[in-house]
Amino acid sequence: MSTQSQPSAGSTGNVIAAVCSFFIPGLGHLVQGRILGAIFFFVACAVMYWLVVTIPLAVILHIWAIISTAIFKPES
Repeated sequence: MSTQSQPSAGSTGNVIAAVCSFFIPGLGHLVQGRILGAIFFFVACAVMYWLVVTIPLAVILHIWAIISTAIFKPES
């Protein structure tokens, strides 16, 4: 009997997704197939970066997007 384990946090797919999110917020979510999360992080970060006053909040949200993709565990 072969047992397949689910990818854990820090698996190769999550690391690739986190690297994608580092360059473009939301891209990591898109790589993982989480469309709504991808749209949310991309639009929210883009608007906040565009509004120069909210850049510190955009950086926090961008880091949140990276961490969210890195620790994602798909439901079994």
